[in-house]
Amino acid sequence: MRDCEWTLVVPLKPLRAAKSRLAAAVPDADRRALALAFAEDTVTAALAAAAVRDVVVVTNDPLAARRLTALGARVVPDLPDAGLNAALAHGAAALPGRALAALNADLPALRPAELSRVLTEAAGHGRAFLPDAAGIGTTLLAARPPAALAPAFGEASRRAHLASGAVELSTTGVESVRRDVDTAADLRVALALGVGRATAARCGELPGLADALSA
Repeated sequence: MRDCEWTLVVPLKPLRAAKSRLAAAVPDADRRALALAFAEDTVTAALAAAAVRDVVVVTNDPLAARRLTALGARVVPDLPDAGLNAALAHGAAALPGRALAALNADLPALRPAELSRVLTEAAGHGRAFLPDAAGIGTTLLAARPPAALAPAFGEASRRAHLASGAVELSTTGVESVRRDVDTAADLRVALALGVGRATAARCGELPGLADALSA
């Protein structure tokens, strides 16, 4: 099965707690602004992907909810408020019978065509995932009915998803889908790939960011 329209579920922490590993590189206010920009660029690119039917964001952050709704995403409150996997399970439960893909909110260089290629490959499996650029984590987990999403994000999630029976996707040339941003080093690579408008604008407004990224 290769023709499949996907609903993406994107979990987003409250901005005050998001991207904590960037705290060493930028002040807290700038870190929160960057986290929101990453999410905006992720959602914008996802909505532009041919294989994507719609995007559901699971978050309790009111500013992020307003901004991402304005972009065209549907926002679901994170009622469990118990971490990433609980948020994804909650979002998935509200979308029965759909082909679902959990997608990280920190993919500011995401390209719609690359995302569609990954989802097209995922459509050939009941449940599949794409490892991150480091080969340790996961940036996308997809499941088609009757398979459950069963997310296992966190440290070493690549290993956890493999152990759970999900198929590891081998799609090549999709670096933008693999490049999540947790650290200043990650952001340097994402900027080199080419980030979306929100992240580019935010980075341009942070005069100290260039020094932090070159450290």
